[in-house]
Amino acid sequence: MINRSITMAAVFLCCVTTALAQTLTQTIRGTVVDHITQSPLPGASIILLNADNFTGTTADANGTFSIKQVPVGKQSLRISFMGYKEITVPNIIVNSGKESVLLLSLEENIIQGKEVVVIGKVEKNKPLNEYSQISARTFSVEETQKFAAAVNDPGRMATAFSGVVSTDDGNNAIAIRGNSPNGLQWKMEGVEIPNPNHFSNVGTSGGGISILSAQVLSNSDFSTGAFAAEYGNALSGIFDLKLRKGNNQKREYTFQTGLLGMDVAAEGPFKKGYDGSYLVNYRYSTLSLLSNIGVQVGEGVTNFQDVSYNVFMPTKKYGNFSLFGFGGFSKQTVDAKKDSTKWENSFERYNRDFTSATGTTGLIHVLPINSNTFLRSSVSFAVADKLYNEDKLLEDYSTRRDIDLDYSESRLSASTTLIKKISPRLSSKSGLTINQLLYSFKNIEYDLADAKQKTLISQKGKTTSFQAFTQWSYKFSEQISMVGGVHGLLLAKNNSYSIEPRGSLKYHLTPSQSFSIGYGLHGQLQPLGVYFAQVQQADGGFLYPNKNIGLSKAHHLVLGYDRSLNEFLHLKTEVYAQQLYNIPVGTEADKNLSLLNSEGGFTTDYLVNKGKGRNYGLEIMLEQYMRKDLYFLLSTSIYDSKFSTLNGKWFNTRFNGNYAGSFTAGKEFKTRAAFRGRILGVNIKAMYSGGLRETPIDLEASVQKGETVYDHHRPYTIKNKDYFRTDLKFSVKRNRTHSTVTWSLDLQNATNRKNIYGKYFDPLTGKTKIVYQTLIIPVLSYKIDF
Repeated sequence: MINRSITMAAVFLCCVTTALAQTLTQTIRGTVVDHITQSPLPGASIILLNADNFTGTTADANGTFSIKQVPVGKQSLRISFMGYKEITVPNIIVNSGKESVLLLSLEENIIQGKEVVVIGKVEKNKPLNEYSQISARTFSVEETQKFAAAVNDPGRMATAFSGVVSTDDGNNAIAIRGNSPNGLQWKMEGVEIPNPNHFSNVGTSGGGISILSAQVLSNSDFSTGAFAAEYGNALSGIFDLKLRKGNNQKREYTFQTGLLGMDVAAEGPFKKGYDGSYLVNYRYSTLSLLSNIGVQVGEGVTNFQDVSYNVFMPTKKYGNFSLFGFGGFSKQTVDAKKDSTKWENSFERYNRDFTSATGTTGLIHVLPINSNTFLRSSVSFAVADKLYNEDKLLEDYSTRRDIDLDYSESRLSASTTLIKKISPRLSSKSGLTINQLLYSFKNIEYDLADAKQKTLISQKGKTTSFQAFTQWSYKFSEQISMVGGVHGLLLAKNNSYSIEPRGSLKYHLTPSQSFSIGYGLHGQLQPLGVYFAQVQQADGGFLYPNKNIGLSKAHHLVLGYDRSLNEFLHLKTEVYAQQLYNIPVGTEADKNLSLLNSEGGFTTDYLVNKGKGRNYGLEIMLEQYMRKDLYFLLSTSIYDSKFSTLNGKWFNTRFNGNYAGSFTAGKEFKTRAAFRGRILGVNIKAMYSGGLRETPIDLEASVQKGETVYDHHRPYTIKNKDYFRTDLKFSVKRNRTHSTVTWSLDLQNATNRKNIYGKYFDPLTGKTKIVYQTLIIPVLSYKIDF
């Protein structure tokens, strides 16, 4: 009996030792396609470079490939195909918990018919969009997950790039090259989507937390100026988001939990033998959990939940269909303190209730017409509902409704785009989008002067907007390429329109360095609420002074220089000039109102399209891609941002900080076998920028009126103290036989610096008070992929 026990123990120990010693592996799969048409390239060669022995395969008739038993860690692939440029893809992260599924695109050689081998590599900074040659770069899901304090949020991640400044730690709104955050547009799978953020204000592009899930996103593009002709209705930036397809051969899951809530993701095939797949992620969170451990990230009870999905349904005869979308619900309730002796400021005597629901769902159809032409069509529906109520506790603790806002906007869109590769040198892309816009706006506020509620907006209706574009790309040689096009934008409500020429030229002086120049005219609709501000007349009727407001417009000119200092180190420099015109400004000269300073909401003042703006700047970015488990990104920008109003005088904009810089870096450490091969990660992001500007408060007038009154004769003449913030992230990842586990701790504003957001007049104390941005916030999370 004893001998049997000893034998079983020895066998058990032997098995354990073998399990610990075995090399963990996973499968790398993917598809090789033409860069422009996205059509498969059967027979393409794929070689695993890091393998001890030769490991490779070829793509099948559908362009798909599979390499099994690849050791976990960072791997590199080399992909080649006759007549196309050979590329190398480094730093592919292989985890044991999930298969690595890739989409690899190859660019056709210009010179055909000769034995010419062009060796290339995947340029990490190069945008996915062939027509974006300047002021654009791709960003990866790994960056949104890895960068300190990015917390899977594209908006927060983008603050690491040159020319991008956060306007408020409390949300992910960003000012690009001195522009208002409202100049940014979000797109998903080529479809314009509403602001995809929880706790977002009316008429803004940012919010407290992103609705989008990193589990669903794929590598995407971020543009900051002189956009390609296919992009419209934006002045400062474009987030062109792409979704990844679910694994079509194996069911996989992700579970994540932490102080921001709980995530559950699932993906897999519909059935064996069918290439279709599903991918869905659900998240539920209560930020009140942070409050319970003493971290104040807001007031009252704050909850949110969201879902994101992408369903891929290919057919043999009728092309491929994709059903995609996202939806988010957020709510915050703050109850006033019913004890006036505890009121430290006027905000504590208000009951506030905010609710929002935002979402988009769309169906995309991609139909190959022939090997070089395909048609991409989509229909989508989007909705954004926001309700906000604010009640003031009076001296007897009865309530008075001060704000009643009910803002609802929905959009039904249909679009079609024709993509054609005419030759290896020439390709074209043309499209048309029709948007049916439905709206219901109510904004009622209490007027202290008249001591009664006043209706600022009360409108229901619909209108239509149209967008059309055509663009082409021509390569004169391997060194010189040109992109040209034109975009058209029309709002049927008041027949305001914009015809916008675009163009760029890129010249490769050597294979490692290039010069580029780009120009574009860009137009943008106003937030719909601006058009429907109403003023009540003496006869009881209403006047709508802004219904014929035209589009805001801007000329963009950008000069760029790119240089690869070595295989992993890249330098990028751009000089830009932006001339804005046709900007809506207030008709009261002493108010100096311009929508270029708007961060959200909408104004009910009389407006005319007679304002201007100008932004100039220099941006430098030095980036080392992951090398020896180390990466860093150093970005700096020097800029000037001005606006003029009806009187023709020029002033600093709210966002004219004049300078900004950031340093983002990370290092991974592989532990020894005794620690079971855990991977330790340390990431840092430090940001320093000039303070945002604000208009002085007229204290005497504020005391008399009982609310904040600004001295608009001196707009944005006060510059807040310089902004500085350091974020840290620590992570531990462990690959097991069939799963990958990651623990991470994000320390946002790790030094607990009190950065100034602005000032306000507090009628309760009769003094001016400072509003600070968020202090240190720890975010602990646990994630498992299996």
